Amino acid sequence: MTDTWSVAGRTFTSRLIVGTGKYKDFEQNAAAVEASGAEIVTVAVRRVNVSDPTAPMLTDFIDPKKITYLPNTAGCFNADDAIRTLRLAREAGGWDLVKLEVLGEAKTLYPNMRETLEATEVLAKEGFLPMVYCVDDPIAAKQLEDAGAVAVMPLGAPIGSGLGIQNRVTIRLIVEGASVPVLVDAGVGTASDAAVAMELGCDGVLMNTAIAEAKDPIRMARAMRLAVEGGRDAYLAGRMGQRRYADPSSPLAGLI
Repeated sequence: MTDTWSVAGRTFTSRLIVGTGKYKDFEQNAAAVEASGAEIVTVAVRRVNVSDPTAPMLTDFIDPKKITYLPNTAGCFNADDAIRTLRLAREAGGWDLVKLEVLGEAKTLYPNMRETLEATEVLAKEGFLPMVYCVDDPIAAKQLEDAGAVAVMPLGAPIGSGLGIQNRVTIRLIVEGASVPVLVDAGVGTASDAAVAMELGCDGVLMNTAIAEAKDPIRMARAMRLAVEGGRDAYLAGRMGQRRYADPSSPLAGLI
């Protein structure tokens, strides 16, 4: 059976979401998306051209009829700016499934959870379906879910850092307590990081810099696809128990 996941009533096969920033051009971005097998791309509404036909448009390279666009609020530092940005996105493309991120300050790009929660409540009341970037805190994640988030997206490490999953314990707690999909968002640097996220039971992984800044973005996109698939299989298979001491692969009984 095909292993799928769903968010806000929409079902996907790929558990990898990729971004549309930092690539040398839209053509390379499109090639990376194809190699990754991703069915969702996240788009920074304030930075990526999706509405001005007089300039190169992302939609000319990544077909929104084939790939789900997930507008995001990258660069917003308060709830009002984030809400306004997504209202404009809905007017421009009719999008209601969106990615909300409200940053606290420019150095760490950590989310401002007070503003994030406020924006989530407003957007949900206006009919948006917000997938929300948040701290790796199970209490905050549950508050977002109660406020109307259709998915919670805890950071694995600071945005663009490539440090990998820094706190496996809290990510696992978020997964165990959530009734909506959980996707690691931010911090993935290489394929093993993506596999770890999936082995923790996350429904998916979102990444941008790890692919876009690789020396070979297309090859890295393919590696990330395989890592997500492998990590998911490992989670479903159920790993062996950990032991303090060695245990021989072959039984000792009956040795000659």
